[in-house]
Amino acid sequence: MPPSISKMTITEVNFMADEFRLMGTLYRPPMRSNRIVIGCHGLLSDRTSPKQLALARKCIAMGISYFAFDHRGCGQSNGNFEVVTTLAARSRDLLAAIKFIQTETDPGSRFGLFGSSMGGTVCLATAGQIKPRAIVTIAAPVNSASIIPSGRNAEDTGKFPPSFYRKKLQFDITGNISVVDNLLIFHGDADETVPVSHGRKIFSLATEPKKMIIQRDGDHRMSNPAHQREFIQETADWYQNRMAL
Repeated sequence: MPPSISKMTITEVNFMADEFRLMGTLYRPPMRSNRIVIGCHGLLSDRTSPKQLALARKCIAMGISYFAFDHRGCGQSNGNFEVVTTLAARSRDLLAAIKFIQTETDPGSRFGLFGSSMGGTVCLATAGQIKPRAIVTIAAPVNSASIIPSGRNAEDTGKFPPSFYRKKLQFDITGNISVVDNLLIFHGDADETVPVSHGRKIFSLATEPKKMIIQRDGDHRMSNPAHQREFIQETADWYQNRMAL
């Protein structure tokens, strides 16, 4: 019988990344677990995104802890978004989150990563340094071309001037992916912000074991409830199988 979700422990924590104090939420099952998933939110999101909350509940049901945190300049974390947001800075945030988990809360834990959109890019860019047991990404851009505002995707990228994206968000992680394995990729074939070709590129470069699920008529936000259910179940199976090894 899975652990009772109603009995899970939720702890609000903070930790440092460079000079920034970042806020996080640690979800733990009632029984002590040596497995934990660390989640990275999208460009303009925060740790309370619906996907992360749903995934945290599913992980708890499997006896896996979940840690969601706000990147610098987002949510309740310190920093001016337009000043501090870069791929390199977000990668350092993730490394600081992992160090916090491994030294302050659950030493020796086996960990997996989850990243949505820009959060997926952060996970992929950083994975070679940390060797997680499993990674799941949704609609991660392999380079910055598809997150530069073009009118059609303004809702997702916000109302910042184009100069912000040119100066702060120029990246290409193609060279990082060959060392990534144990990777599950979700991407909608109708994604209006990050074309599905990005997901296919990531899949082609990653190392086995890997799996890609292309969701028919799927958009960037994964707004289709059937796609959301598929994401939760497939992700749960991926973590359960990969993190048990």
